[in-house]
Amino acid sequence: METDGQRLHCLVTGASGYIGGRLVPELLQAGHSVRCLARSPGKLRDHPWAPQVETVQGDVTDAESVAAAMRGVDVAYYLVHALGSGSGFEETDREAARVFAEQARTAGVRRIVYLGGLTPRDVPEQFLSPHLRSRAEVGRIFLDGQVPTTVLQAAVVIGSGSASFEMLRYLTERLPVMVTPSWVHTRTQPIAVRDVLRYLVGSATMPPDVDRAFDIGGPDVLTYREMMLRYAAVAGLRRRFIVPIPVLTPRLSSHWVGLVTPVPASIARPLTESLRHEVVCREHDIARYVPDGAGRPMPFDEALSLALRRVREADVSTRWSSASVPGAPSDPLPTDPDWAGGSLYEDERHRPVDASREALWKVIEGIGGDNGWYSSPLAWAVRGWLDRFVGGVGLRRGRRDTQHLRVGDSLDFWRVEEIEPGHLLRLRAEMRLPGLAWLEMYAETDDAGRTRYRQRALFHPRGLLGHAYWWSVAPFHSVVFGGMARNIAQAAADGTSGRGAVARAPRIRRALTGRKTGQRQT
Repeated sequence: METDGQRLHCLVTGASGYIGGRLVPELLQAGHSVRCLARSPGKLRDHPWAPQVETVQGDVTDAESVAAAMRGVDVAYYLVHALGSGSGFEETDREAARVFAEQARTAGVRRIVYLGGLTPRDVPEQFLSPHLRSRAEVGRIFLDGQVPTTVLQAAVVIGSGSASFEMLRYLTERLPVMVTPSWVHTRTQPIAVRDVLRYLVGSATMPPDVDRAFDIGGPDVLTYREMMLRYAAVAGLRRRFIVPIPVLTPRLSSHWVGLVTPVPASIARPLTESLRHEVVCREHDIARYVPDGAGRPMPFDEALSLALRRVREADVSTRWSSASVPGAPSDPLPTDPDWAGGSLYEDERHRPVDASREALWKVIEGIGGDNGWYSSPLAWAVRGWLDRFVGGVGLRRGRRDTQHLRVGDSLDFWRVEEIEPGHLLRLRAEMRLPGLAWLEMYAETDDAGRTRYRQRALFHPRGLLGHAYWWSVAPFHSVVFGGMARNIAQAAADGTSGRGAVARAPRIRRALTGRKTGQRQT
């Protein structure tokens, strides 16, 4: 993306998230230098752009760390949202915005750029969803401050891996006939993620006297029903039949979306709540400062086609699940069994492998998603269903990439906490548990030079309920974890790792994924 030649020092918050993770390389390509503020800098280390940026540890609610991150910064991007959080998120958003605005003023930052939500016309604020109301308030806090601010207000963002796109995709592909909420008739103005990024980058070089909000959207104004029908046409599916009914409230709708799609109810709810009211751009003044050019903003069908191609080519750089799930554990694996004065339960398995370490590692790194978990598909599925039932992420988030993982990736109901290529994969559980859990997989060589697979499941219980949970599931470990170790070793020996290898071995595919051979994958 081209700028007017200015080289700016940019601070990006939310770089581990969907938009932030895509904005960083665009800013670098535009010739700017980038500093990322992250609570866990290690989550960014495996991104392709990581060696080109400075990463500092901190939190937007902590004035001291924000002040340190702001030093020498020209433009500060605020891409932090409390999407999916529970009660109290509005106060957290409010306080974080105030801290950010004040520290930007103190540090002499030239501009704040904030991506918020497009709000409906003529709807009193008290009738907006809590999340739309909070995003609008954050924008006002920045605009009321002393640092010139660009507030970009977008509705539905269409791009490979976005929560809105995944919700649209799975609803349309999985349900040829749909009984839907009444909000499918609400008009909205979707925008391609490429245009969002273009406007974000262009906002960095706006004149100093620009201090306002801009509505941003694509050229098409559509109802959600029309978006589903057009998705079906672009994806080559048969025409979908959609029957709206008025009794599905946003709360019920979110559970319905959570049942059908990988997007959990906690994240689906703010998305569906925002669809209750018409959200259409009232102006397109952004084009005065960030010219659109030919074919821009991108039409809806073109944005869909591009997103679908990225998904099918497994070329998705960030996903809606890139950011950690609010409320999910983030504690690192303890090295001391008496960590925090409590217990650390462990289930450890070892298997000799009649294959090279490289072959074993390929199986380990390819685990999850369509490749499954190499044991008891029904048991894994039931655990995922139970997690969704209690409001967790469930087992359907899948993988960002079918073959390779990086620190910070979501992997079904796990999060990649550590990777030592060719040796160790450590996953931290993000399902709802009365404690903290990790799963480690090692590719090793024993003293005789033979390949060995080592697997550790660890659990740090929280209270009496945590201890009861561990002992209640312990009898199933030999089936689940024992079978997992055995099948991973066998898959490495047979050379049946990765999506293509599984597809070439029908029996193994059925054992690993629980799906019939030839079933269409989405």
